[in-house]
Amino acid sequence: MPSAEIITIGTELLLGEIVDTNSAFLARKLRDIGVDVYRTSTVGDNQTRISEIIKEAIARTPIVITTGGLGPTIDDPTRDAIALAMDLPTEFRPELWEQIVTRLEKFGRAPTENQKRQAFIPKGALSIHNPVGTAPAFIVEQDKISVISLPGVPREMEYLTENSVLPYLRGRYQLTGTIKTRILHIAGLGESQIDEWIGDLEMLGNPTVGLSAHPGIVDVRITAKAESNDQADSMIANVEEALRSRLGNSIFGADEDSIEDVLFDIIDKKDLSLAVLEAGMAGSLVQKLSRVRSNRFEGGEVIPEIPEDTTLLEATLRELDARHASLALGICLIPQAGQQDVEIVIITPAGEQNIKRSYGGHPRYGPTWAVNMALEFLRQELVK
Repeated sequence: MPSAEIITIGTELLLGEIVDTNSAFLARKLRDIGVDVYRTSTVGDNQTRISEIIKEAIARTPIVITTGGLGPTIDDPTRDAIALAMDLPTEFRPELWEQIVTRLEKFGRAPTENQKRQAFIPKGALSIHNPVGTAPAFIVEQDKISVISLPGVPREMEYLTENSVLPYLRGRYQLTGTIKTRILHIAGLGESQIDEWIGDLEMLGNPTVGLSAHPGIVDVRITAKAESNDQADSMIANVEEALRSRLGNSIFGADEDSIEDVLFDIIDKKDLSLAVLEAGMAGSLVQKLSRVRSNRFEGGEVIPEIPEDTTLLEATLRELDARHASLALGICLIPQAGQQDVEIVIITPAGEQNIKRSYGGHPRYGPTWAVNMALEFLRQELVK
């Protein structure tokens, strides 16, 4: 399977004015057709620096995809930079200019003189017709190398990738394989503990297994390279079975599953309902649960400050009585020196629990961690 690098171009990216979403889109699409992405990079609108980074990329990999810098202005230097990197002159393509003029006329606009720059591409390059924008894209081929230049506007880039770039790559590199990923979600366990239990599986070559930690949740990623989707699915299933045998009920879902959606699926099946109360968390719990489409959520109360004259347990009991819910969940987040303490209260038909934990990460992520931990404790209680 060939490898690729993605280069996003634009000073606005380096200044933090916009967020690069193009790399993630391209990486997913390349993965689906069996192309490994080994590196992504961002460079500003400077012809010399763009040229240098392209030279570095083609020395490592046969497929280089750039996005951005194809507009009509002086600070859109990608065309000239790629020509410089590939040691080619640029040439005017009348057919590209005609496409630009025709598209502008469709919207009642006359082309400006500087838009002719967009009709210049490296000599001998394959042009990619752009029916959703004015910037022509192109591909420069040299031996086994393909440098593909796409517009930076996400809508245009995505359309051209789906309709032109992926078919081109399949044919050019005779791609028949795929790379598939399955993500298992775990709550209530730390990354180091999970690593202790599955470390040998993380040493596999294909499929590969990797960990990604988030506040209160750890993702276990299984990635398989195969000649077909069915083969990849089979390879992933074997590893997933081994992971589930070791991690058990700590795995609450996979892929697009969220802890709150999974919890409410259980609540619905058990014909229960949930009311919540939180203190010192600025509405994090109520906001998260309010996004779930379920009539099993009875709502909740937010106490801005940590209560002094009552315990969280007593406040949660009052919330339960007031809303006639069959389940109640309360969270109180208490800042301390160097950490945040959380008190979690769970009330179910089976009884009451009062759980205390401490969080030593960045205070900004404390509420997210507390919410995910609390929802996992409640889920575990319901699946006993």
